[in-house]
Amino acid sequence: MYTLQSTLGRNFLFTSESVSEGHPDKMADQISDRILDAFLTLDSKARVASETVLADQFVLVAGEYKTADPSVFQAVQNEAERIVRQTLRDIGYTCRDDGIDPVRCTVKIAFNNQSAHISQGVDQADGTIGAGDQGLMFGYACNETPEHIPLAISLAHQLVRRQSALRKTGALSWLRPDAKSQVSVRYVDGKPVAVENVVLSTQHDPAISTEELRKAAREQIVDTVIPTALRNDQFKVLINPTGRFEVGGPNGDTGLTGRKIIVDTYGGSCPHGGGAFSGKDPSKVDRSAAYMARYIAKNIVASGLAEKCLVQLAYAIGVAQPVSVMIDTYGTGKQADEALESLIRNKFDLTPKGIIATLNLERPIYAPTAAYGHFGRTDIELPWEAVIEGGLV
Repeated sequence: MYTLQSTLGRNFLFTSESVSEGHPDKMADQISDRILDAFLTLDSKARVASETVLADQFVLVAGEYKTADPSVFQAVQNEAERIVRQTLRDIGYTCRDDGIDPVRCTVKIAFNNQSAHISQGVDQADGTIGAGDQGLMFGYACNETPEHIPLAISLAHQLVRRQSALRKTGALSWLRPDAKSQVSVRYVDGKPVAVENVVLSTQHDPAISTEELRKAAREQIVDTVIPTALRNDQFKVLINPTGRFEVGGPNGDTGLTGRKIIVDTYGGSCPHGGGAFSGKDPSKVDRSAAYMARYIAKNIVASGLAEKCLVQLAYAIGVAQPVSVMIDTYGTGKQADEALESLIRNKFDLTPKGIIATLNLERPIYAPTAAYGHFGRTDIELPWEAVIEGGLV
């Protein structure tokens, strides 16, 4: 439950955004993750790097893949076009006019085999799994919300999830799949005290008037998501600020896998290493190590060891052990950050193989993460969101 806090000190506004499952970039993420799940269903150790682009009535799925049995590669390749079209239907697109026609659009599949040079560094002869690439990954948690994610991104996700629910149930039948939200939260002394600005843009049927749309969206989306207790005197709502939003989906903008990395994570509340998640199997530390960093950060906060926590992990391609581990509790830790780093290094196996085993990542669980964020989810069970029984001791 959200409560206002009365504190003194520096005031600032912080803003996060989210996008709906019908946003073109999120459509690409969902297709890529459904391809990934199809591979993992048939081969839990498949190596997958799947990318999708959507433009108007065209969808391209490309990438590099490796399976122990070549027939698995061929099976998913043969199934890929059906997966694409079903994903478009499930999101809610029906024809060219509302964004893309799932029956008549052109679908191109361009699968390639994984580079042998990458493969030899990842799947090593002694059973070690080397990192699939170099890079740095961040995990974050705080006590601003029950799910331990920042308030602004939590509310932004809730707004577009509500839009989707009203559209799919038919309660607001004139809604269309493409939508974006933005929430600005007032902080005092580092604590969120109020929501000041909400922006919601939603695609809609041409027949609905702007006035009717804004009234219904305010009453049935914004007012149900933003608690009255969190609204201060400056609370302002902007709904479809350009006026009309009839053209959406790939008909309105090109979509690409991995272009909403801040929406996927913490809404800009902490650094980001730059790596996207969707379409990547768990040997890719861009994904798995980011999940592990979140798991660590969340359990530090959930255990009462800090009010907020940032975890950074970094890897070199083909090397199992991380090249660095860093923890920052922003001065809120009950122990020194160095002591927490030592605790984490001793408690967790931070190699790709250890992360995969700890979080049980070699299974088809990824498609539901491709919209509405990878962290703080309560609608689906995700291993990196679990709280360790008894806490971190």
